[in-house]
Amino acid sequence: MAQLWGGRFTKETDKMVYLFNASISFDKRLYKQDIKGSKVHAQMLKKQGIISKEEETAILEGLDSILKDIEAGDIAITEEYEDIHSFVEANLIKRVGDPGKKLHTGRSRNDQVALDMRMYIRDEVTQTGELIIKLLETLLGLMENNIDTYMPGFTHLQKAQPVTLAHHLGAYFEMFKRDHLRLKDIYERMNYCPLGAGALAGTTYPLDREFVAKELGFYGATDNSMDSVSDRDYVIEFLAAACTIMMHLGRFCEEIIIWNSNEYKYIEIDDAYSTGSSIMPQKKNPDIAELIRGKCGRVYGALMSILTTMKGIPLAYNKDMQEDKELTFDAIDTVKGCISLFDGMIGTVRFNCENMANSALRGYSNATDAADYLVNKGVPFRDAHGIIGRLVLYCIDNNKAIHELELQEFKAICPVFEEDIYKAVSLEACVEKRLTKGAPGHEAMIKEIEKCREFIKEIRQEN
Repeated sequence: MAQLWGGRFTKETDKMVYLFNASISFDKRLYKQDIKGSKVHAQMLKKQGIISKEEETAILEGLDSILKDIEAGDIAITEEYEDIHSFVEANLIKRVGDPGKKLHTGRSRNDQVALDMRMYIRDEVTQTGELIIKLLETLLGLMENNIDTYMPGFTHLQKAQPVTLAHHLGAYFEMFKRDHLRLKDIYERMNYCPLGAGALAGTTYPLDREFVAKELGFYGATDNSMDSVSDRDYVIEFLAAACTIMMHLGRFCEEIIIWNSNEYKYIEIDDAYSTGSSIMPQKKNPDIAELIRGKCGRVYGALMSILTTMKGIPLAYNKDMQEDKELTFDAIDTVKGCISLFDGMIGTVRFNCENMANSALRGYSNATDAADYLVNKGVPFRDAHGIIGRLVLYCIDNNKAIHELELQEFKAICPVFEEDIYKAVSLEACVEKRLTKGAPGHEAMIKEIEKCREFIKEIRQEN
């Protein structure tokens, strides 16, 4: 068992205790961050005159060789080591001897793991944001192609008013846009370097923390050494953002599942993103959408776990904080996988535009516009609301849509109706009259799509 702290102890750690305490089985995925941070730490030690140029060179070459061998599969990160830090340091000493023993000067595993985890989460924030942008680009393309694709909008899962597919997709564009902005905000707040905080109280060595921060791409060094090693609020923030992303994906998947049903037939999911039944040969199941919807709970669980772990920990570092990794790693893998799969699925969906339009007409979604028609003829809105309510009831009793009524049927309910009612309740009129900002009308959607396009362009330029 390779440990970095044996001098104080007179006998071996119990095997079960060792395994319970060890983190190598999951923190091994931090090897890149650990080696990168160690290289810059060595460079800073040389810069400050704490180690010699020759020692720096030996350490850097040794760390490079470890990284190369890991990625080539020539060396395995095994559980004989307690954690990734022990693995890297032990293998460095094997390769370069005494210079390797000087690498840990001026740092603790507490600030080392805080650095590794912060760098890892920072990378994942960036990668997740990139996946969100790709999804936004897919949604934008669908919006551009469906500005005049009519469909019912819903409240309470009841057909409410006509909208367009572009407008409906645009709602999710806005949700995922905010998800991206949340990730960007998290990056800005977390991008400060904890290395040099030591175990909790800094160090007596003349470290240049700002040099390390700059070389590792941080905005600067953290301001309080105790805070540096004893909080994981950036993990919590990232998982909270991940939960929101999953919630938005789950809502969208719920609609995909509904739209794909035999009763709706709004869409057909591509074969590549569907599965069949082992017993019913006619089935084509939306399993990917269902799994994404289901995996929301998995990511929610990771957030609740770290929140619960952190809630009662006194300053500074405590071993409880080792629990910040396993479920976080799993949540990251889950979210990234779900975004990618959803992007592929929605990008290959075939929309049954005719079914959508007919559904809007058959669901009395133009009833509000019929009421507005009466208001424009001088009928008070409250009276118009009651008249159209009776009109819809008549349609239900006679199995007709509003636009299918004869003019005399309209007039029998209210004599104010004239021939122009048919134009007023057409899907085109119902949608195109809605031109306020954020509405589904053609001109309003053109403006909104241009804003979406500019948002993606600006993000791409920033990156």
